[in-house]
Amino acid sequence: MEEGLLFVGTRDTPSGDSTATAVVILSTFVAASGSLTYGFAVGYSSPAESGIMEDLGLSIAEYSTFGSLLTFGGMFGALISGKVSELIGRRSTMWLMEIICIIGWLAIIFAKGAWLLDIGRLSLGVGAGLHCYVAPIYVSEITPKNIRGGFTTAITFTVTCGFALMFFIGNFVTWRTLALIGTIPSLIQVVGVFFIPESPRWLAKIGHEKEVEATLQLLRGKNADISQEAADIKDYTETLQQLSKSRFLDLFDRKYAHSLIVGVGLMLLVQFGGPDAISSYASSIFKAAGYSGGLATTMMAITQLPFAALSMLLMDKCGRRPLLMVTSAGACSGCLLAGLGFLLKAHYQGEELTAIFVLAGILIYSAFFSMGMGGTPWVIMSEIFPINIKGPGGSLVTLANWFSSWIVTYAFNFAFEWSSAGVFFMFAIICCSLLVFVAKLVPETKGRTLEEIQASMTLLQ
Repeated sequence: MEEGLLFVGTRDTPSGDSTATAVVILSTFVAASGSLTYGFAVGYSSPAESGIMEDLGLSIAEYSTFGSLLTFGGMFGALISGKVSELIGRRSTMWLMEIICIIGWLAIIFAKGAWLLDIGRLSLGVGAGLHCYVAPIYVSEITPKNIRGGFTTAITFTVTCGFALMFFIGNFVTWRTLALIGTIPSLIQVVGVFFIPESPRWLAKIGHEKEVEATLQLLRGKNADISQEAADIKDYTETLQQLSKSRFLDLFDRKYAHSLIVGVGLMLLVQFGGPDAISSYASSIFKAAGYSGGLATTMMAITQLPFAALSMLLMDKCGRRPLLMVTSAGACSGCLLAGLGFLLKAHYQGEELTAIFVLAGILIYSAFFSMGMGGTPWVIMSEIFPINIKGPGGSLVTLANWFSSWIVTYAFNFAFEWSSAGVFFMFAIICCSLLVFVAKLVPETKGRTLEEIQASMTLLQ
């Protein structure tokens, strides 16, 4: 059986290079609509805070509970995402995800007190947790290998767009209207999933061989030769089905250790590097540095957009490893600069210099994070797990992301109060550790089919 894996991973195949067809573009657009919903959900709590607390009479503790429920819902959604996606397919999971999100937005819109508001936020979190797994998996499974990275990165770019839009629109509308706007991308995806094909690799997994070829032909264009790609998908899937019955414990088999370490390790190191803590508490960080919180956070949101767009272009040009290493080094330098700013304030009372250093450091961090450190782990996660353990593997990686995000955002204020400079120096050390981790353990996946990547990682054991 291992010889079968080797055969799929190393046989001579056509290049597989292909241009993006209208069907691939439409399918990616529909999947990215879910990312916009996710970005809206993450960005909603900040501009809506004062309006909700005033209209509903919430205390700081009650509103903090409302904000944190997104993370708890995300952990639950992540936990079930792989199983749900394997049972009902990628398209149906995206549809279910958006129904849950629409229910969440409606609960917020009609909330008269904290309980309905919290139910809405929790529902948005469950939808977001499902999305973080299924969207990159779906896009990576439908796109040709030469453009897979850029198209999968579009998912994280749209999250950034949604986050920035919430910050901008929130300056002009009420919190209920803002929640109503949040339903728009959900409605687009609910309708859109009926016009896009299912993942050919999931179809192969459930034994629908004729549909695999028909779907690939639709995705690659009517004149494309899909015979070799279809054969590779079927052969590899059949071999893996014989190797394992896809139980959760199979994920911890020694032959999958490399995939598991890379997937979980990337998520933990990225999140412990501080992105969610910095974005969640950016306003208070800038105020502590002596800068206008509103203006600085707007600058941060605007900075992220062009660099997130740049990541889509660089992913398939430079490769995953170089992009991750360069951007983690850049994020490290940003944290060092911000930490130095707070260190100057603590020892020399250099208020103006502190404000400049912290603003520059956070903007540098945001730029490099958006350019590759944020999106690349999701691209790699969607590529490294064989189809027979993709469900539990992807769920575990997504859960690791949400859980570590909760730990960092919960602990940040305590750490910042302990030492504002020290917390940024810790983030810098972790970003540097990410660079070493990538250099030593993360494989390059650019320009390779999913079957080639997964077979080579399995054979390392």
